[in-house]
Amino acid sequence: MSDDLYPCFQDDESQAPSRYQVIVKDLVTNSKRSQIKRVLKILGDDFALSNNPNARNGGFIGLAASAIALGKEANNYVEDLIHPVVPSFTDQDSRVRYYACEALYNICKVCRGFVLPYFNEIFDGVSKLIADTEVNVKNGAEVLDRLIKDIVTESSSFDLKAFIPLLRERVYARDPYARQFIVSWVAVLDAVPDINMLVLLPEILDGLFKILGDQKPEIRKMCENVLKDFLNSIDTNPADVKFEGMSNILILNCHSDDEIIQCTAMTWLTVFISKAGRTMLLNAPGIIKTVLPCLTNNSPKVVLDAARKLNSEMKTLICEQDDLPTPLLGSPMDGEIKIKDQPETEKEEITPDKTGGRVIQLDVKNVISVLCHMLENGHFQSKIAVLDWVNHLLQKVPNKTFLNIDILFPALLKCLTDESEEVVLLDLEALAEISSNPAGQITQDLQMAVEKPPRELTPDRKDKKDKEGKKRPSDPRQSAVRKGDNLSKLPKAKLTVEYESKHGLNAYFTKFMVSLLDMFKVDQQSTEPKEREYFIIRQLSHLLNAEDIFQSFSKILVIEEDLDFAKKMVQTLNTILLTSTELFGLRSQLKTLNSQDSCSLFCNLYMSWCHSPIATVSLCFLSQNYSHACQLLQTFGDLEVTVDFLKEIDKLVQLIESPIFAYLRLQLLDVQNNQDLIKSLYGLLMLLPQSEAFKLLRYRLDCIPHYQLALMNDRQKTKLSTDQRPFVSHLNFQDLLQHFKQVQEKHRQKAIAVKPRR
Repeated sequence: MSDDLYPCFQDDESQAPSRYQVIVKDLVTNSKRSQIKRVLKILGDDFALSNNPNARNGGFIGLAASAIALGKEANNYVEDLIHPVVPSFTDQDSRVRYYACEALYNICKVCRGFVLPYFNEIFDGVSKLIADTEVNVKNGAEVLDRLIKDIVTESSSFDLKAFIPLLRERVYARDPYARQFIVSWVAVLDAVPDINMLVLLPEILDGLFKILGDQKPEIRKMCENVLKDFLNSIDTNPADVKFEGMSNILILNCHSDDEIIQCTAMTWLTVFISKAGRTMLLNAPGIIKTVLPCLTNNSPKVVLDAARKLNSEMKTLICEQDDLPTPLLGSPMDGEIKIKDQPETEKEEITPDKTGGRVIQLDVKNVISVLCHMLENGHFQSKIAVLDWVNHLLQKVPNKTFLNIDILFPALLKCLTDESEEVVLLDLEALAEISSNPAGQITQDLQMAVEKPPRELTPDRKDKKDKEGKKRPSDPRQSAVRKGDNLSKLPKAKLTVEYESKHGLNAYFTKFMVSLLDMFKVDQQSTEPKEREYFIIRQLSHLLNAEDIFQSFSKILVIEEDLDFAKKMVQTLNTILLTSTELFGLRSQLKTLNSQDSCSLFCNLYMSWCHSPIATVSLCFLSQNYSHACQLLQTFGDLEVTVDFLKEIDKLVQLIESPIFAYLRLQLLDVQNNQDLIKSLYGLLMLLPQSEAFKLLRYRLDCIPHYQLALMNDRQKTKLSTDQRPFVSHLNFQDLLQHFKQVQEKHRQKAIAVKPRR
């Protein structure tokens, strides 16, 4: 047999195939199967796999001619025909690679679908030839590739599962021609009606996204079209889609530096949310972590638009069901949730969604962890999106949010130092919601507002309980100082850091106030109040109840050990109180003192305002307690008059000339009923050096009608000195004055202790 085959190699290439065909046809005619096998083995082993390039080429020609001669019989010898050819696809000789490619083309053309069991070997070889540097070889591979695609398309026996591992490996190819080859095959397979590529899409999705970032526009466009077709199929037939597995791939690709990859991945996630619904909550932390950094003006417009849409769709998934306790699977209820603490007639049964044996609920803890990380490290526009998410969680899942408040609360407090005013404002809105949300009452026993035991204020300012062991009254009106009361035994003298609000605020409000003052204390280098402090306090007065804020601050500052800070903070609060439009209601309460609540407010503020003598006088002016203002001014002779002290008087004089104290200036016309007011203003005048403030106040006092001053007499003054307001007349101003002296004595002792060290 070898003697019959070898002469074929001496013939011209155009004649050799016919010589092979004659030999093989003769064997087929005589049904000599064993000899056909022997011929193919000789062509394969002795020639196609020979070390001689010419012999190899002759072997390929012989195998191709044999396949043609065998015709339908070639189906019985597919392995013998293919196995010797495919290894030469990587041969160093380009002519050998070309002949091998041509031979396989002829073999496949004859055998058609019978070559599919060897598809992986053929595909692997063609994928290498398609990127060949030799043009003839590359062109031959493209022709062979088209034939193989036709065979796969027309066949119903293609084993997709066996092919996917090879496709998954090849889809990460970097060569542009190899990438183009891979994408074309994915498109062909997706177009075959009998092949459901959606089931196996997770295996190749990541690789397709890598190809989407190719530098060549035609390859990017080709891959983009394939991904669009897949997305349309998902939109039409979501039943076979493995959303959870592909979601993780998409989340990773959302972090790509390529805007097309980013935009496409976010678009896919948006479609997934619309089709998979609450199943996507399992990926919520990852999606939020991905989308928030893209919500900045620095992102390309297409990415920004896709991120906004995805962020909006993600929010729509969260509902009240996510705020319910997560049921334990396998319980008698089998996943049903019953709302406790309700009458039997009002209880509702809710069956949560499940997937893979798991209950589908938002992982609030992980989401909050992601949000906190973004607050610390994100761009200011991303922080705005984070704070919007925080407010969304507080609205939709308040109970579970408060269970993780120890993670969220410190991050929100830290965010108050952000440079962006918009971020600080939204942060304050979130903190205000935390302070007033009813869900905060549920966790206040588990997470106290202040870690230390409540600090108490006794007359000697030591942190110890009241000797009588009395509890702080829940009614704040009991804290007003009345005549005949001993200050050391009054309920208000037992001050704690906690503050009970009449306006629905929870324990986190107190924690917020304490933390806020701690933040203000960090930087005390400037003697002037900082703009940030003004902004934060004014906005909080608008978002929450101003009375609660000022009373809480006051109670904390009364027991503040850093006296310098307490003094500066009181001066800041006093300036805000007297100048901010947000505090109009609070000023009105203090101005009239027409109820026990307003008198209690005055007394509580007075306790801390005593850290600043001028602030205390201004509080008396605001509340029209002019007689007590005179008493205070008479003690100023014992105080150290410093530059800062004179500056405070200067500011007060300026405020007296402002619209806030218009009523006070008009009262100067009624000399007989306001002699204490006039006397207190003259007291301020006497404290001032002859500065601009001195001149301003003197000019104002010069406007008092002189004929009324002449009619002043001590008897009339004594008769009218008692305040005619019913609630004010019961206040014990002597004890308040005594408290003022005690506080100022503490400041004096500290000043004495500091001076030697200087």
